[in-house]
Amino acid sequence: MKEIDARGLSCPAPVLQTKAALDEGQLEGVTVTVDNAAAQQNVQRFLESQGFETRIEEDGSDYLVIGSGGTVPASQPEANAEPQTETRKIMVMCATDRMGFGDNELGLKLMVNFLRTLKEMGPELWRLVFVNNGVMLTIDGSAVLDDLREMEDKGLTILVCGTCLEHFDLLARKRVGVTTNMLDIVTAMQLADKVISL
Repeated sequence: MKEIDARGLSCPAPVLQTKAALDEGQLEGVTVTVDNAAAQQNVQRFLESQGFETRIEEDGSDYLVIGSGGTVPASQPEANAEPQTETRKIMVMCATDRMGFGDNELGLKLMVNFLRTLKEMGPELWRLVFVNNGVMLTIDGSAVLDDLREMEDKGLTILVCGTCLEHFDLLARKRVGVTTNMLDIVTAMQLADKVISL
């Protein structure tokens, strides 16, 4: 059982340390110790993408992410497990909860209208990513929460930056999407046919 102490490290360092350990060779088990919920979710999801069964144990303020039975080679990116299709893959990254500059109320209305209209892209909309204060669109009370949930229910992958959620103290208020890290976001950018940034 490989043990990794990733306490005190900010995203995406815990996932990168875990990936480096898996890249060294086939592991039947690994325990990664982290000290925040965002890192716990990111490491757990990464291990599961690599074929590990996971369980979480809490030790005071620390989380132990315990993975066993890995079967997917660590050198294979997580997104490669998805079936390849002929449909273009478009990733939309929202780094703000408003569109444009000037009047904030207008900017919020424009962003709400934009997100509600995104479904018109159909299956080409492959990833929707929220970073910086864009994560505020994924929490309770968001004007587009129901729209985002509907898109997610129909198969859209929504990624929400864990570091950003922690920075704004919003991790517990996130209501849609997967808490993620920069490694996942950069990998998604590489795999997308087109990236639209707001």
